[in-house]
Amino acid sequence: MKLVAVDWVIVAVFFIIVLSIGYIASRTAGKNTSEFFLGGRGMPWWLLGVSMVACTFSADTPNLVTGMVRENGVAKNWAWWAFLITGMVTVFIYAKLWRRSNVLTDLEFYEIRYGGKAAAFLRGFRSLYLGLFFNVLIMGTVTLAAIKIGAVMLNLQPWQTVVGASIVVVLYAGLGGLKGVVWADFFQYSIAMFGAVLAAVVAVRQPEVGGLKNLLANPALQDKLSFIPDFSDPAFFIPLMIIPIAVQWWAVWYPGAEPGGGGYIAQRMLAAKNEKHAIGATMLFNFAHYALRPWPWIIVALASLIVYPDLAAIHKDFPAITSNYLKPDVAYPVMLSKIGTGWLGLVVASIIAAYMSTIGTHLNWGSSYVVNDFYRRFIRPKATEKEFVLMGRISTLVLMILAGLVSLFFLQDATQAFNILLLSGAGSGLIYLLRWFWWRINAWSEISAMTIATVNAVILVLFVPDLWLANAFQGIYPLPADYASMGVKALSGTVFPIKLLLAVGITTIIWIVTTYLTPPEKKSVLRRFYRLTHPGGPGWKKVVAEANAENDPIDEADKGLAWEMPVQLLCVFTGIVVIYSSLFAIGSFVYEKPVPGFILLGVATAGTYVLFKSFNKLRAN
Repeated sequence: MKLVAVDWVIVAVFFIIVLSIGYIASRTAGKNTSEFFLGGRGMPWWLLGVSMVACTFSADTPNLVTGMVRENGVAKNWAWWAFLITGMVTVFIYAKLWRRSNVLTDLEFYEIRYGGKAAAFLRGFRSLYLGLFFNVLIMGTVTLAAIKIGAVMLNLQPWQTVVGASIVVVLYAGLGGLKGVVWADFFQYSIAMFGAVLAAVVAVRQPEVGGLKNLLANPALQDKLSFIPDFSDPAFFIPLMIIPIAVQWWAVWYPGAEPGGGGYIAQRMLAAKNEKHAIGATMLFNFAHYALRPWPWIIVALASLIVYPDLAAIHKDFPAITSNYLKPDVAYPVMLSKIGTGWLGLVVASIIAAYMSTIGTHLNWGSSYVVNDFYRRFIRPKATEKEFVLMGRISTLVLMILAGLVSLFFLQDATQAFNILLLSGAGSGLIYLLRWFWWRINAWSEISAMTIATVNAVILVLFVPDLWLANAFQGIYPLPADYASMGVKALSGTVFPIKLLLAVGITTIIWIVTTYLTPPEKKSVLRRFYRLTHPGGPGWKKVVAEANAENDPIDEADKGLAWEMPVQLLCVFTGIVVIYSSLFAIGSFVYEKPVPGFILLGVATAGTYVLFKSFNKLRAN
């Protein structure tokens, strides 16, 4: 494909606007680390919510969804739809706790909740483990998607895409800090969403597809359309829906959907004006992320199965795509290539917007860990704020270089990285939920969980053959009848839920045992944390009672106020119903089924009314 003059003008204007935002934000971003990493802690809910959505609307997300739909149908999206439960728990239980903690990063939390050398080690190690390893892997995945899109749409070499895509985002993220990233996100999200909708419209208008009605009636798609997995086949519905809903949402640490909040989601909550703005931002994010965005991508994925029923068909039209990049997820950029001249500039701008919004967030988030939780804490604690900001800008550049190298030399498809991330955090999620509400959890609980989860991932990925694992669990876990004859990739996907369950079980048992075998945190540490965050509940009853008995009360702010957890759980449940109902109402209308669509829309509307009535009962500053 070739961009004509008008396309290049559109792309150039887009770059100018984004760089201008970074330049304007740089006037205040360089003052101190609070400005650079949290935007001065005065940002409104709607801006932060859109920023969260823009970050998760990355260049690799449409590719990931397309790959899932092509492999296992629409129902495969439950692998990430299930994280809505995590999101609602964050909205109504943890958002205000994070804002109340008043930390600069979520890793700073460790030396508030825990004490001593173990807490310091945990903070320092995770600043590099998450800020470098995990963060670079995520950015590498996003950059991999950009490589595939650049190769398909513009015939660019991988290195050309990496260099070209990196320069502008490093400039505006390094100059403007979080404020520049968030305002750029607001602009970029509208462009990215427009491009996604346009791609869906163009996809259904392809001659092979013949419109939406013909798309939905096509015999080749009838086993791909259902929102819900086929419950007649346990080998299908258990890994696709039951495990994500029953286990994955609480047991797995995954960036953007951390149990209890964390990462760049916590960063946005910490940047909010107050607790109400933190709650509002996360609620807006979850609604837009799960209910509004998936359907344009799903439509493109379904249409791609008609236009390109297999990878051989894609390779025939795009012989320049090398074998290591020729995976199911490449079908999304391939379908984008169908967009004609005149619109191409907008679509390219939308893809760049999706890429830059995600990379910009991860660069700022990762550098906040490197600077605040490693450099400031352990290397130069007495350095000036100007030096910390400078280090933030330097680490921004270094992180981008590392992400480019990972995307060029180590990754092949989006699903691969998604599974690695899930497995590496499997079993640690429950700690992040309970550490706010159970005093007995200590720093060694987290250290043991982090260590064992990593060891599990390495052993299960590198040293346990997939076929051996399938044979060992035959009769215990539902496997397809033909699993022994599957290809390597198909078998790996089939046994992945077994690996996940093993990792979750082993890690959970070990961190619980470790908790009881190691001494609790000091009374002074526990009381300081309670005074700061006031989590309340029976999990702190012992600590509160001891403090009162020693004439050192820590629950003064809670006196006369009922524990809010029952109302919070009602809000969580209602929020889940509202967003899932909205998601499938939109899907029903897309599928031209207005009756279930209106019923689900009615459920969502009634749930929204209940949600607001319940939310008004919650305390939030």
